[in-house]
Amino acid sequence: MAIAIYPGSFDPITLGHLDIIDRSSRLFEKVIVAVLSNQNKQPLFSVEKRVEQIARSTNKLSNVEVDSFSGLTVDYAKLRNAEFLIRGLRVLSDFEKELQMAHTNKTLWQGIETVFLATSTEYSFLSSSVVKEIARFGGAIDHLVPKNVAEDLEKLYKK
Repeated sequence: MAIAIYPGSFDPITLGHLDIIDRSSRLFEKVIVAVLSNQNKQPLFSVEKRVEQIARSTNKLSNVEVDSFSGLTVDYAKLRNAEFLIRGLRVLSDFEKELQMAHTNKTLWQGIETVFLATSTEYSFLSSSVVKEIARFGGAIDHLVPKNVAEDLEKLYKK
């Protein structure tokens, strides 16, 4: 069974992320969206909230599971018997960073392969940082994130 992990902070998940998840779900028997708990970052939403947001946004994809982890991605992949990591690419600078990470992961575990998916054109500008900035200033984000996430952001910034 081909299992792939799509790791990230997803703070918050965007329609670009969902596009990668949907397309990955057609390539692999199982896709695990793994929310990274990173002590060095100050996320907008808790890990638990991000897991819930993603689960609600992917509930129609029967072969997609949402989980969280901390530590090295390759260690988590071994734990989950996954042989593939999924990474989305928007721009050239993403490729440089992601290729370096793919090579690093391969040195940590020869059993892992990284699969790069180019972001669909309509989402090539989109990032979680862009969404947070727009939401912070009260701009429209309904076309950038799932409905449940837009509602969570609106509640957060109305405080």
